[in-house]
Amino acid sequence: MFSNISTRLTTTLKSLIPLHNHHHHNHNHNQIPQFSHSLLIPTNLHPPPLRSRPFNMSSQSSPLPPPDSSPPIKTVKVEIKGRVQGVFYRDWTVQNATELGLKGWVRNRRDGSVEVLFSGSVDKVGEMQERCRRGPPSAVVTGVNVSPCDEDPGPGFQRRPTV
Repeated sequence: MFSNISTRLTTTLKSLIPLHNHHHHNHNHNQIPQFSHSLLIPTNLHPPPLRSRPFNMSSQSSPLPPPDSSPPIKTVKVEIKGRVQGVFYRDWTVQNATELGLKGWVRNRRDGSVEVLFSGSVDKVGEMQERCRRGPPSAVVTGVNVSPCDEDPGPGFQRRPTV
């Protein structure tokens, strides 16, 4: 049965393929090929079976949190010691914290240290703590003390007066 269908299909397809003979120029390019009505399509063919198991979304792991959850927020108070006043440490801190999207504040203390409150995603707060250990080019940082804090950081990142 299939060899008969195969022969008919081959014959039909050959009739649809125009032969280009360079010696005959009377070929009409606008002519639409006529399909043979003798081509039989077997009716006993079925589509391939569907997957035997339904797709289960819960078995897929996703590295992203659900859209309604936000990353955990970390708030720390940092005390920076060394030559950190008079070297633009506060302005540098505002610039870097803003760049990282952190909230909080920075201020000089009368003892010569700089005090900072950082609040934001855990990785951004960690990055800012590392930057504070270096500071701006003119600073000489000799110590950084970090402690957890639950103080409200306020909106944005601000420079506060000396305390």
